[in-house]
Amino acid sequence: MKNSRTVCACSPSVLMAAPLVAVENLVKHFPLKSGLLARDRRVVRAVDGVSFEIPERQTLALVGESGCGKTTLGRAVLRLHEPTAGHVRIAGTDVTALPPRELRAFRRHMQIIFQDPYASLNPRMRVGDIVAEPLLIHHLARDKRERADRVAELLSRVGLRAEATRRYPHEFSGGQRQRIGIARALAAMPRLIVADEPLSALDVSIQAQIVNLLSDLQRERGLTYLFISHDLKVVKHISEQVAVMYLGKIVESAPTGALFDHPRHPYTKALLAAVPVPDPERKRQRILLEGDVPSPVAPPPGCPFHPRCPLARDPRRQPRCQSEVPTLRPIGDGAHLSACHFAEEV
Repeated sequence: MKNSRTVCACSPSVLMAAPLVAVENLVKHFPLKSGLLARDRRVVRAVDGVSFEIPERQTLALVGESGCGKTTLGRAVLRLHEPTAGHVRIAGTDVTALPPRELRAFRRHMQIIFQDPYASLNPRMRVGDIVAEPLLIHHLARDKRERADRVAELLSRVGLRAEATRRYPHEFSGGQRQRIGIARALAAMPRLIVADEPLSALDVSIQAQIVNLLSDLQRERGLTYLFISHDLKVVKHISEQVAVMYLGKIVESAPTGALFDHPRHPYTKALLAAVPVPDPERKRQRILLEGDVPSPVAPPPGCPFHPRCPLARDPRRQPRCQSEVPTLRPIGDGAHLSACHFAEEV
């Protein structure tokens, strides 16, 4: 685990320099159009008022169960999904306010590595053309020869041979295709990369190679990552800061070591309890969550986690948990934030 400086997500930066990424009250709702004459005005609250910061050259990991809004949040940060409300500032530029032409030019500074390395690559394009496309769009090479040299350099850096430029995506393994996706993301020389579960479609034997590659590239090129994952073992290795999402909201945020050692939200504690322990003799408290994640169309009143929360079953706590929405507030020294009324008791 890295020993770099950390910053509180959803709180003022503790660093002297401004963060590279600052997200403020970001909202993404998807309207439901169903019923007679499509008059149903309900919405899917995929992202519901999220704020965080990422210092330059660091990694914020975003974790949570499937369907909690992680991918939607990552795409909204890049405006691949148009935000419903809120602001995203990258290197001081309010991305949410950019008109289309300026946004297109700014995209070279923010790239994405997709979850499925096959679906994200055009099967009709050769690998050399796929990696060269950002160079063409953003005019980052003077001529065809320089473009070919840059493509060969990028492929070499991610562990692929030069002859890969003449082949098609289907001729490669899953791990190799993910390396192609990483090379394409690097081609535009971005400052921010959103890695959307880049390991979930890969064999376990390949995952460590990709993690090490991403870490090396961050050191070499000064990259900043928003790393979306459900694999807490990987998150512990690659990130300085972790934010835990539940039902479209961040419910806990802390430096990586603090979150793993002392989780301050019942949901985070349950996620960590589910991580397999390599030592069979080591005992860990099992935390069983009842029920399923509530629908983002009709979230429960009060704390969104209360229908499944062990603390909320206590009759003394139920009234507050069921009626009052907890805010994300500092615990202890302020670097650790939790959206639980009873975080001090967790």
